[in-house]
Amino acid sequence: MSDRHDDPAPVDPRPAGRSHIGVSCSFVCHDGRGRVLLHLRGPGARDSREVWDSGAGELGFGEDFEDCVRREVEEEFGATALDLVQVGVANVIRTSGDLLTHWVSVQFAVLVDPREVTPSEPDRIGNLTWFGEGELPAGLHPALPGLLAHAAPHIGWPAAHA
Repeated sequence: MSDRHDDPAPVDPRPAGRSHIGVSCSFVCHDGRGRVLLHLRGPGARDSREVWDSGAGELGFGEDFEDCVRREVEEEFGATALDLVQVGVANVIRTSGDLLTHWVSVQFAVLVDPREVTPSEPDRIGNLTWFGEGELPAGLHPALPGLLAHAAPHIGWPAAHA
């Protein structure tokens, strides 16, 4: 649900998350059997290249959180979100090189059919891999452990994970 107002607002030309606070929806896709889908961020990723991540996207103006997640799951992994649950909200402030970024990230656990998953953005997403609990690779995106901790009960992992 969103609380919408009808007053038109001018569009801000500055890049979200860099010159002002951006809003994103981050998500971890799971197969309903305790495995999560991760990928290596590629050379076309906005930042944090060559680290393992789950999935996220900038919330579009006027877009509901759930619609953003469904769109991003389709865009990034070519899959349909079969079920999604909001699991948390994170305030992600970090430095990427000389650039300070600030995102408010609404977090979700998303059930997908592994047979539907295909790489859809090869310049941004590489090496799509399913991992079980205790199998996570080194080099995780800085925000991923917190998302996994919030999503753990929905993935089938112990709640104290990450």
